[in-house]
Formats: sequence, C-alpha cells, structure tokens
Amino acid sequence: MAFATIRILLAAAALLTVGAAAAAAACPPPAPLADGWRIAEDPAAAGFNAERLCTILQSFAASPANLHGLVIERAGSLVAEEYREGQDAKSFALFTRRTAFDAGTLHDLRSITKSVLGLLWGIAQRDGAVPPLAAPVLGQFPQLAALNNGGRERITIEDALAMRSGLDWDESGSYRSWSNDEQGLLWRSDQARYVFDRAMAAPAGTRFNYNAGLPAVLALLLARNTGVPVPEYARLRLFQPLGITDWEWVRDLQGRPLAYSGLRLRPRDLAKIGRMVLDGGRWNGRQVVPAPWIAASLAPHVPSGEYGYLWWRGVVRAGERNYEWRAGIGNGGQRLFLVPALDLVVVTTAGQYNDRGIGRELLALLSQVVGAVQGSSPPPLAPRPEAALAPSSAVFTRATVQSVSEQDPDGRIYIRLKLQAIAQYPFSTLTYRVRDRRLLEGLQPGATVDFRAEPREGENTLVELHPLAP
Repeated sequence: MAFATIRILLAAAALLTVGAAAAAAACPPPAPLADGWRIAEDPAAAGFNAERLCTILQSFAASPANLHGLVIERAGSLVAEEYREGQDAKSFALFTRRTAFDAGTLHDLRSITKSVLGLLWGIAQRDGAVPPLAAPVLGQFPQLAALNNGGRERITIEDALAMRSGLDWDESGSYRSWSNDEQGLLWRSDQARYVFDRAMAAPAGTRFNYNAGLPAVLALLLARNTGVPVPEYARLRLFQPLGITDWEWVRDLQGRPLAYSGLRLRPRDLAKIGRMVLDGGRWNGRQVVPAPWIAASLAPHVPSGEYGYLWWRGVVRAGERNYEWRAGIGNGGQRLFLVPALDLVVVTTAGQYNDRGIGRELLALLSQVVGAVQGSSPPPLAPRPEAALAPSSAVFTRATVQSVSEQDPDGRIYIRLKLQAIAQYPFSTLTYRVRDRRLLEGLQPGATVDFRAEPREGENTLVELHPLAP
C-alpha cells in the first residue's frame, strides 16, 4: 500500500479517535490579535456544527502528516485555527529545521505566490501600467527578437496567465531535481531568455502546461512597467490596504525576488487575501483589486475548467452535494481554498514538500470542513462560460490513460487519466464521466491523449479526446 494512502487511513483513524473527545473538550476560538480580524466566538453563530468543527481541529492536530497550520474563515470572521510544530524549510533551502508554528509565524506559500502575483497584475492592468491580455509576450522584450518566431511570437500575456504558452517545459519531477525546468530560474541571469529559448511543444493557446517561468516573466514586466520592485509593489498596493505588515519575499541566487514561489505570510494574513477575493476584490469597503479582474482570474481559461489566471479551480464533495472551489496551491501542502457557495475560506500550511499525496489529504480536509457547515444548500454547478476561453475549442490537456472505463452500479462510465507535466496539482490522476461511448473506441491503457472536459450536472465530464500516435 502506498505511503500516502497509509497516511490518509491513519488520519481517518485519528479523526474517529478524537471524535468522542471533541464533544467533551470544546475547542477555543481563534486568538484575538490586533490584526484586523473579527473573531467568531461561537462556531454555531457562524453556521458550523461546533462539535464536528472541533473534531476536525483535533484530527488536524493529531495527523501523522507534517501539517503546520489551519485557519477557517467565513463571512468576514475567523471561526477556527490550529497550529503545530513540524519540520520546515524555506524555498530551495538545503536543510529543514523544526519550528513551533503559531498565529504569528510566517510560512512559505510556494506557488500560492503565483496567485498573489496575478492579483498584482490585475491592479497594474487597471492603472494601464502593463500590456493588454492580447499583447504578445516576446513583443515586450526587443532584446529577444531572435526568438520571436517558430510560434513563440504568438504567445500572449493571457496565455502566460493561463499557463497555455505551448512552450516545451517540464516541472513533473521533484523540485530538488535539476531535471525540473523551474530550477534554471534560480540562477539564470536572463530569465526571459531561459523561458523562451526552447522549442514549442504545441501551438500557443492550445494546451495547458504548468510553467513557473511564465509568472517569472510576467513579474519582470510588472517591475519594469510600474518602476517598482514586485515586493514593494505588493506592499503598497495589496498588503498595506489589507493591513498585512509582517511578510517576507525570498530571493533567488541572483538576488531577485522569487516571483513564482518566494512569498511568506502568516496563515491569518493569507486568509485576508482569500476573504478579499471572495468579496470581489474589496476589503473593509475599499476596492483593492478590480472586481472584473477577480471574476476573470477565477473563471476557467482552459476547457478542463481547472485553471484560471494563476488560480486553480475544482469541485469537492461533502455529503450528497458538490461544491466548487477556487484556490491558490503551493508545493508541500500550502492551500488557500475559497468555497464561494458557502462564503468560506480555508487556509492550510504544511511541510510535505514534493509529496503529491498531500493534495488528496487536504481535499479530504476541505470536504470535512465544508461538511461541518450547517444548512448549506449550494446552487447547482454552473456550465463552463465559453466566452471566457480563448480559443475555447482548441485548448487541450495532455494525459496518459490509466483505465479505459469503469462502470458503476448506475451504469455510468468513467475514465481515469494521469495528467502529464503538471506540477503541484491537487491530483495527478483524475476521473472523468464519459457520456459519449464513441470517445473510448479503440482506446487502451497507456495511450497518450489530448482531452477536454467540463463540469456537467456536478461531474467533470469528458467532452473531447484525441489519441496521439506513439
């Protein structure tokens, strides 16, 4: 049995063990700190089953995983928080150290940094300081004119934000391995040249592929066009309006801020960003990020529906209902989950770096938190807004077929696909409903395919699939 599966079972056992104790030992509310948060003293008043919520906190504290922090916020008030001691390391540090985390401890966000960068881009776009979405990226770098061909000239700002550049880039391996393309960003003197001086694996705008080099390039443009270093721009335009005063932005081997993974915040301050996003870019009555940009960032910009503009999207099941979530996701268990239907923010921090199994555990945790909300009745899942995609009919995700089909007792058919070269994804293998059997004709396990999927009636549904030649 895989270690990650064993850990999930142990965590489930811990949940059952502490369940009885939770009823007798009430969990204290979040600490009242001078950080701008309202505190929900009574979870029931915030719409939670207090006993179930306490069980979740105690299970988190007893988990065998290297979890560090959990913050739960709803409708503008902190409802619960839990912190632990654990091994941790800053981005690209060689050694870990044991840290006793609490509400005042900064934590690496890793790739949640990308989602924050996306918010900064939206602020700069409102001010007219950055190129429009349709502008070719290479057109902003005259010194790279020799690379402005072979299809690279068609990569737009929007393609960079949606991770659909088509560039041959691979982050599928460990982030400690030099075979991972992200590693080169740490020491290359010309990051833009490093990102674009490679072959095109697909036409620009036609395939989702996770690529940390794209936000690195966007950060170069943001700093150049605003005339302010990215961390200082974040301080002035985002952190200061939110009352975030304690933060750090780790630098790379060239002394540049890691625009794609270097931000460190307190979990409670990360929850502020989540609340601001759920409120359409507003915090305490002030419009910090333009509302249209928030909506565009959270909308799907790849037909599978799983990615927007540097923000992830997905569905979690709790009880008999499906709930859509939006998220910033970082290596090791860093999560900023937003559940719009419940007006809910869930933040986690952890030290399970390069462990893909942590994604399953944290989605299970999210399901438990969502299930602890009382009387929730979310609206049905909305169909994918075609107008948000460009070009919507041609963007595919590449995957390997794990199992051709599975049939449940109700006669429904499913296909399991392992996504290729997508790092820090909540799952590397996903299951899709198949309504058109013709899509599976002649398909065998191990085949490489390009596919599109979209949410239909609460399920991720395969809508188009093309087998590729070996």
